[in-house]
Amino acid sequence: MNLPPRFRFKLERLRRDLEQWWMGIRYRAGGKEAGHRMCPSCRALVGRDDSTCPLCGARLKSAAPRSVSPGLLGGVLPMPSTATSALAAINIGLYALTLYLSFQAAQAEMTGTPGFGGVRVDVLVDFGAKWGPGILRGDEWWRLVTATFLHGNLMHIGFNMWVLLDMGPQVEELFQTPKFLVMYLVAGVNGFLLSLFWSPGGISVGASGAILGLVGVLIGASFHHGRTGAAYRASLFRWFIYILIFGLFLRVDNAAHIGGVATGALLGYLIPEGEPETPSEEKLWNFLAVISVLIMAASFVFMALNYTSR
Repeated sequence: MNLPPRFRFKLERLRRDLEQWWMGIRYRAGGKEAGHRMCPSCRALVGRDDSTCPLCGARLKSAAPRSVSPGLLGGVLPMPSTATSALAAINIGLYALTLYLSFQAAQAEMTGTPGFGGVRVDVLVDFGAKWGPGILRGDEWWRLVTATFLHGNLMHIGFNMWVLLDMGPQVEELFQTPKFLVMYLVAGVNGFLLSLFWSPGGISVGASGAILGLVGVLIGASFHHGRTGAAYRASLFRWFIYILIFGLFLRVDNAAHIGGVATGALLGYLIPEGEPETPSEEKLWNFLAVISVLIMAASFVFMALNYTSR
């Protein structure tokens, strides 16, 4: 039975959306990795290996090949792409370092350390936590960046890295690495800016503002995908509400969560998915990505200088 092209495309898109629901943007069929990208003409989700858009017929550029990976923990988590891997590695490395220094400080003072792999508050402040007095003086702006890479205990970093390794590859696949880096940084900083406004004297750390920014990016992008996008958006909204309710009981920084997801939603709605359409657009996003990396690097330099001066 020959179906009309438009109806056939809708059935194919529905099949892909169902796979995306269970396994994320990447899916594997027959041991071969695949994924989605965006048609620059009609903004439809198409297969990564498609040469023409099945909806509008536009010719598509060949996608860069990606390595095949079975995933982490037996396939429970997708193997993260390069930028996601780097961000996760920095988070884990800083947690290990701050935990070690917490043990050292506790031994020197002959006191106990926080339970559940907890990091001392004074160590977090020294390493760049969001701390109102330091930021509002005007000379420690870098705390808005470094705070997104610090965590208070084992459960804190464990949950955040789990979500990062799940959401990061999805956003990076849809928007490409340069856009992903910019959106991650902007969402994280804006999350802590709202936290600073809400609680100027408070101390806060965690990647959850930036990570929920990635959730917001997917929410914003879903507005461009009709009914299938609406269903996906509803699931993401429910997940975000669950996190807010969960945060009320654990006294986490919900202001940073709200700031991150709101920023991400705006970015996801305004920034086109997929590869840049023109060389000048590609250069612009590469430039913004380099600036984002330099801001992160400069923040860590200031953090190190601050720590050694104490």
